[in-house]
Amino acid sequence: MAKATSVEAYIENSNFPEALNLLREIITSTEVEESLKWNAPVYSIGGKNVIGLGGFKNHFGIWFFNGVFSKDEKQLLVNAQETTKALRQMRFESFDDIDKNAVLSYVKEAIENQKLGKELKPERKGKTVEIPEELKSLLDNSSELEQHFNALSPGKQREYCEYIASAKREATKQTRLDKITPMILQGIGLNDKYKNC
Repeated sequence: MAKATSVEAYIENSNFPEALNLLREIITSTEVEESLKWNAPVYSIGGKNVIGLGGFKNHFGIWFFNGVFSKDEKQLLVNAQETTKALRQMRFESFDDIDKNAVLSYVKEAIENQKLGKELKPERKGKTVEIPEELKSLLDNSSELEQHFNALSPGKQREYCEYIASAKREATKQTRLDKITPMILQGIGLNDKYKNC
């Protein structure tokens, strides 16, 4: 499908224009705001994505960004992929598959869940900081330096560790250690001067 420039163009160029227009009417009969994101219609409340509309080769449907919180009383939702945590889809293969009342009920529930703040936040996988031997030795020999290093955010600690570990020669590692020691004592991150520009 060519990149759509509007919701109307997206629907018109899909394999199921009549069905997508009906779903769009049902969704927009509520208070959602309509926009085009990721080349598809998306409906939001207060800037938060709630519902999406999509047409594919053999099916079309609605996806609920936080559908995991739906009661799904009619068992109409499917998990698009095993790894998907929050997103749920309501899939159709023909216009006649659409139950307008059921669709509206699910849409209203999704809006209400969003208003209640029900959101599945992405899990942040904390990267462990692997301290290079040279830096570890320096920290072990200075409790003050170690204390300041531990007070840095994990991201800043990682920057310093990668900076030392990426040096190939011992002399370069030592030069870098000499450079970063006063920065750590001041609580400054390696790349802070670039982040404040």
